Amino acid sequence: MDNKTKEFYDRLKVELDLSNTWPAIYLFKFIVPTENDNIARVEAAFDCMGAVINTKKSKTGKFTSISVDVTMKDSQEIVDKYLEVSTIEGIISL
Repeated sequence: MDNKTKEFYDRLKVELDLSNTWPAIYLFKFIVPTENDNIARVEAAFDCMGAVINTKKSKTGKFTSISVDVTMKDSQEIVDKYLEVSTIEGIISL
């Protein structure tokens, strides 16, 4: 992970800690290319966590937005989850 990325996640962690009492429900939002197994990989990342996952294809069908509501135990768990899904090709975290 480069220095800029590390700084971003460090700042995110601080902001999450200031604005939440843990555990807390967190909304992850992603956009992925609809092709391949991208949607399944995002869903698998939240498997067995009691997550509520909603997907919606774009008008052209090339992309799919994924919203994940899930209870997270702390800010580090959120950062770890973002890092885990960042390996999915073409994913955009919102």
